[in-house]
Amino acid sequence: MLEFIDTTLAFCVILGFVLGIISGLTPGLHLNNFASMLLALSPQLILLGFTPFQMASIILAASISQTFFDAIPAIFLGAPDSETALSVLPGQRLMLEGRGIEAVRLSALGSAGSIAFSLFLVYPLSWIVSSYYEYFTKYVGIILLGIALMMIKSERGPWIEGQGSLVHWKYRLIAAMLFLTSGLLGLFAFEHDGLLSSPLNLEPQVLLPLLSGIFGASSLILSLSTKVQIPKQTESRIKMPAPSLIKAVLSGGLGGSLVAWIPGISPSVASIATRLGSPGTAEEFLVSIAGVNSANALFSLVALYVIDRPRSGAAAAIQELMTLDERTMAMMMVIVMMVVLASYLATVGTADIAARTISRLNYTQLCVFVLVFLLVMTYAFTGIFGLFIFLLSTIVGLVAPVAGIHRTHAMGVLMLPLIVMYI
Repeated sequence: MLEFIDTTLAFCVILGFVLGIISGLTPGLHLNNFASMLLALSPQLILLGFTPFQMASIILAASISQTFFDAIPAIFLGAPDSETALSVLPGQRLMLEGRGIEAVRLSALGSAGSIAFSLFLVYPLSWIVSSYYEYFTKYVGIILLGIALMMIKSERGPWIEGQGSLVHWKYRLIAAMLFLTSGLLGLFAFEHDGLLSSPLNLEPQVLLPLLSGIFGASSLILSLSTKVQIPKQTESRIKMPAPSLIKAVLSGGLGGSLVAWIPGISPSVASIATRLGSPGTAEEFLVSIAGVNSANALFSLVALYVIDRPRSGAAAAIQELMTLDERTMAMMMVIVMMVVLASYLATVGTADIAARTISRLNYTQLCVFVLVFLLVMTYAFTGIFGLFIFLLSTIVGLVAPVAGIHRTHAMGVLMLPLIVMYI
């Protein structure tokens, strides 16, 4: 364990922690963007003396800290007007009530608590999956298809007074069409990834234009057309009852720990199941969803070690850099615990500062800057064909918010290719 006193490793962990903060706080910017850049630069970094483990620690630290800090823009940015308040996410609903600081702290508590709970599940879940994984893989396609159908069936669209009971079927039909459309886009992109080429001779990553367009650029474009108004936030302590808080933490930790083993299932997909099975208060939902996201980040690493299958962009990048063994896993678990503690303290400690700072930002300029950054980065890593995929992905990504359905259905971009492969 002498490597832990190495200043280079400490620098890498701190750098990853900071990159996670940046990607978490910046709308449209995802950790996968940094992971792709790090992979492309890895030959040069190795020549400078960095080891694969040190580079992997950057990605690991960033993947954990991002799950804490991405709650801040989710809660404070893109706030709707009063007429659409009932359809916004629970975090934004609390923000509209002047309780945004409390919402950030609830989210941080959900992330930290769920990871702490998930650590107790590492050994039993690893043993179960390693023992039955080959049997499980025979039914992965059917499981993914079942989850996709569950997602579509759970779609109800926005509640508008006066609509008939059959209106939900309209939204389910739109959800099914979005799932299939994004899935066909994914099939097309993966089948033609050989057309990607970097003008800078970097390693092209097909997921970069796909995910940056669907979940990044589309959100930014929509935000540019929305008037963002953030009401004054008052200091407020967490008032959530302890039993409800514990139940939400356990729900998020269990959900994130389980979905990490299934290919193509993101935390947002897991949140559908969490939402269906949890009580309806905004506070409970917020804690659960934060927990799913953070626990999934941890178990994506565990799944890579146990079954040698990456279940996230961060895990895929780590797999490209190195092979995990028992010693490196132990060291990575220590890094996870350190970053969780630092992320929780930083998020809780800066919630009020973040609320004041974000309220003074020129949100339009920020969105334009990030959108230009995504365009430049997509071209640098994937070339003209990557920009074409990016454009198509952005159009597909706009369907869900315009139609008033969950963006989760656009995960068909990953799920449908896997369904086709396994079935």
